[in-house]
Amino acid sequence: MRQSYLAKLLFLLLFVCAGFTGAFAQTGSVSGRVVDEKNGDLPGVTVLIEGTSLGNSTNSDGTYSIQNIPAGPRTLVVSFVGYTTGRIPVTITAGQNTAVATTILNENTTLLNEAVVIGYGTQRKQDLTGAVEQINEKQFVKGQVTNPEQLVQGKVAGLQITTGGGAPGTASAIRIRGGSSLSASNDPLIVIDGVPVDNRALGGTPNRESVVNPLSLINPNDIESISVLKDASATAIYGSRASNGVILVTTKRGVQGEKMRVAVSSQNSVSEVYRLAEVLNADEFRAVVQARGNAGQKALVGADNTNWQEAIYRTAQTTDNTVSVTGAAGKVPYRVSAGYLDQEGLLKFNDLKRYTGSIGLTPVLLDGDLRIDLNAKGAWIDNNFSNQDAVSNAVLYDPTRPIRATEPQYTRYGNYFEFLDNGGSVNTLGPRNPVSLIEQTRRRSTIKRSIGNIQFDYKLPFVEGLGANLNLGYDVQFINGTTFAPATSGSLNGGRPGLNEQYRQENRNKLLDALLKYNRQFGSGKFDILGGYSYQDFKYRDYVFDSRLEDGSIFQQPADRPISGLDYFNPGYNIQSFFGRANYNISDKYLFTATFRADGVSRFASTKRWGYFPAGAFAWRIKGEEFLKNSTAVSDLKLRLGYGQTGQQDIGSNYYGYLATYVPSRNNAQYQLGNQFVNTQRPGFYNKNLTWETTTTYNLGLDYGFVDGRVYGSVDVYRRNTRNLLNFINVASLVNLSNGGFFNIGSLRNEGVEVVVNTDVVRGEKLNWTLNANASYNKNEVTELIRGDDPSFVGFETGSIDGGVGNNIQVNTVGFPAQSFLVYQQVYGADGKPLDGVVVDRNGDGIINNLDRYRYKSPRPDYVLGFGSNLTYGKANLAFTFRSNLNNYVYNNTRSAQGVFIQNSNTFVPNLNREVLDNNFTSGNTQVLQSDYFIENASFLRMENLTVGYNFGNIYKERANLNLSFAVQNLFVVTNYKGIDPEVVGFGNTLGSVTQTFGIDRTIYPRPRTYTVGLSIGL
Repeated sequence: MRQSYLAKLLFLLLFVCAGFTGAFAQTGSVSGRVVDEKNGDLPGVTVLIEGTSLGNSTNSDGTYSIQNIPAGPRTLVVSFVGYTTGRIPVTITAGQNTAVATTILNENTTLLNEAVVIGYGTQRKQDLTGAVEQINEKQFVKGQVTNPEQLVQGKVAGLQITTGGGAPGTASAIRIRGGSSLSASNDPLIVIDGVPVDNRALGGTPNRESVVNPLSLINPNDIESISVLKDASATAIYGSRASNGVILVTTKRGVQGEKMRVAVSSQNSVSEVYRLAEVLNADEFRAVVQARGNAGQKALVGADNTNWQEAIYRTAQTTDNTVSVTGAAGKVPYRVSAGYLDQEGLLKFNDLKRYTGSIGLTPVLLDGDLRIDLNAKGAWIDNNFSNQDAVSNAVLYDPTRPIRATEPQYTRYGNYFEFLDNGGSVNTLGPRNPVSLIEQTRRRSTIKRSIGNIQFDYKLPFVEGLGANLNLGYDVQFINGTTFAPATSGSLNGGRPGLNEQYRQENRNKLLDALLKYNRQFGSGKFDILGGYSYQDFKYRDYVFDSRLEDGSIFQQPADRPISGLDYFNPGYNIQSFFGRANYNISDKYLFTATFRADGVSRFASTKRWGYFPAGAFAWRIKGEEFLKNSTAVSDLKLRLGYGQTGQQDIGSNYYGYLATYVPSRNNAQYQLGNQFVNTQRPGFYNKNLTWETTTTYNLGLDYGFVDGRVYGSVDVYRRNTRNLLNFINVASLVNLSNGGFFNIGSLRNEGVEVVVNTDVVRGEKLNWTLNANASYNKNEVTELIRGDDPSFVGFETGSIDGGVGNNIQVNTVGFPAQSFLVYQQVYGADGKPLDGVVVDRNGDGIINNLDRYRYKSPRPDYVLGFGSNLTYGKANLAFTFRSNLNNYVYNNTRSAQGVFIQNSNTFVPNLNREVLDNNFTSGNTQVLQSDYFIENASFLRMENLTVGYNFGNIYKERANLNLSFAVQNLFVVTNYKGIDPEVVGFGNTLGSVTQTFGIDRTIYPRPRTYTVGLSIGL
């Protein structure tokens, strides 16, 4: 693949040999050959005599010759953009030619000639005008990586990736530059080998409310590089789906002329619980109840000693194996791979099995004029979720109670202990036995997914430089799942005898992209343009089943079942687009980019359907100017300026919200006529004026490189203004029977700075050491809302919490970050301890109510940092990655719900946090629950991974290559946060879209510490 573009770049790298102004009395010559790591010829390589202007460039076969070199000891400097620089000592003999042994240059992917994947093509790194960052296989995070997004966690400035917990296959929240919406999606567009995939909520995942993102169904071992497009100049080519940035995933390919290679990799891991919630042990719990409880509560205390968290967790094992075959059959390069992952979760009975396969063919036909790129990837995932409610219940459950009980009243519950009411039924207000939840509930699903496409890229014969590209793609998913609990399970509300439910979902995504490309050289200028049409169609089918008891009898029919048939067909939506981009390069110094895209989406009415998204960028490559052209101190310097607009239409399953509709009722709304009950129809909410949410981005960037490329990176400053926010607003019930819907209301601003620094500390034959660091600062602010100019308007509350009924802890308010915390100000005593139920009367009216709450802190980090190192010595290597968030806050809902000893509870007493030994919270009223006492600084420093490896090289007849590695992930976390983990994100499925809640900790599935031994063999 590298060879295909090197020939096109030769004219950039040719060195013009300067003539000597005087003749040397005694001179000689030197000659040699330069090759790459695979012994391939490298044409266009610059070879200089250090300290002189003498030099030459290699020919097409990689050979070079330099004449008239003064006799004596000299040093050859061999350099080529995209490769490390070689330094070779030679001795020149007068009147003779000195032959130099073949020089091997190793690829250096950090340099300017790197081909960076962008929208609908690639560009040289030095030609980029937008904010684009690409991470390749050599830079990926190592260790047991199940979800591909973890490969770049902590590696890209402005990219924040937060996993939803430690369960296998758990979704990650991905944010580029903070997100740009309030109620619509904040997820970036993900494009896999040219196919934009769907962000729709995917069933068959933990608890059925969580979701996996599209990347989790791709084998990380198949990925070659991941590009992150951040500013509008880079993303506008994708228009309506790129307001939150774009992630381009490129999988591995075969190479023309390559011999067949077989690669086998196996990783085997052991995972353990890193940290448990700090709750009272049995003796401490008994002491607190005896000291503070009433007579009824004291009678509830048992005599056992149970650590419920230890009872539900285990040491988990994982094996991850991949086999790939790469090569070329004639003129058809190919790569075929198969993978098997068997991952146990920390929670007992929780596991994931993933079978993956991929095939890629890239034939080049018609004397190189036709290139075909065929990709197909498939995944089959079997998931056993256990019942993850056990995680929170293990923190809540009374430690003085046994796991199992022999008394007769517990026989009907399989002899598991449960809190019972006076009638012997499960107390529905109390927690459930955590061990019973996982041992008597079975939640399983199977996901089958295939993503693929075929691209035809043809150089049209009748116009030089003109080409056509046709891309046909698909993404299909089939999900089946069941939830089963026996009649003895006490885990279900109402104590009904068992449960036997099933669900099924089908998603289909079809793509057609057709475009023309034209490029031409005009003197010192290079011009390329593309224009095209895109059509993408999304169809969904959700099957609706009865809720059934264990014996198969119907417990309840679904309320939204259609009149005909057993399945509910959701028609989905489609997007049609026209787009274009033009690049103009003048002397490799002045770079211009203009982009335009027109998108039409079926979600909006015909008069509001089309959105128009322009973008423009300019870059001045200062390094190309004469005063820096030959500088070794400055190896790269480029100033970038960009502007553009992108759109947003992703509001979940609200596909036809502009149409007036009636919703048929089933069991929940019927009208009685005599002895018959007639189903009614109720009006649904609609807004015929609904239209695009639009984000305008301004970006100023500087790319730099110093000291022969030893220090390089970038600095970007940006501002993103989003207007016409797609906002879900509650409306008066008099409008219709719906409680709310989407409006274009409000605006939001993100602004920030991103810095990337990479350093080659040591470059040598045996010892090499590189350091990389990135830092991003983001400030988020709501700039307009309905009634936004009214100072008495608190804003729209959000962020529901456990404890009480209908309580929220966050708010969207003008002048503050989105989802800021809305809390009471706690009052403390002389001893520094919080006073129970005493908060500040902030408005001074003598009454404590909601008007006394104030906006305090934000769950969004001010700074997101990443730092990594890669050290190699001979065949050994050592690498590590750190991540850090600074000045982000979390509402510790576990502390607030369990940091209060409620004296008027006489049916059960939940376990308590250890801090209850020191505070005096007993009332449990709203003021305590919503106190700023529970808003914690969740800044952290996490050592994401530490990897040690050794490459044994060829171990059998120069054919088999062996590499051994050992890695530790989540080695430690430095934080003052009192919960299990300072990184908190909750997932839900609202209106068919993935919803994510940041900054509210309800006890997450622990992230494990994982030890991995990896073995890879190349044949």
